[in-house]
Amino acid sequence: MPATAQNGRRPDEVPTRTFGWGTIKWLVTPHLDEGAGLTTGEVIIQPGQGHDPHSHPGEEEVIYVISGEGEQTVGDGPAFPIREGDAIYIPRGTVHSTYNATWRPLRLVVVYTPGGAETGLDGLPDAKLLEPGVAPLWAQAN
Repeated sequence: MPATAQNGRRPDEVPTRTFGWGTIKWLVTPHLDEGAGLTTGEVIIQPGQGHDPHSHPGEEEVIYVISGEGEQTVGDGPAFPIREGDAIYIPRGTVHSTYNATWRPLRLVVVYTPGGAETGLDGLPDAKLLEPGVAPLWAQAN
């Protein structure tokens, strides 16, 4: 019997979404869990990579740094350092970005509320969907 959010879900049980900058695994979402009002996932930003500044018009976001170090922007303020244990709140509609300038992966937990809009990422030009259990491959940096 597949796991549900009520009794747990392992990252290797869900697809991996890959992008030029890293990966996302959605672990709790309205499209996986009936009645869920938020989305939670693990994000890995590869060394020397980051995602473009963007905003979520209808969602607020919290980023929790599991491991690694990076730089974060929120709104019009300057980039600031983030590291293991930090939590960053991003209000609805606020432009933000995350960048990893170090040699090791930056691992994050992200939470969006309300959930559901994350499926829009699947339409990005560099988005690829890997089946559960399939590991992404990364090219060597030049």
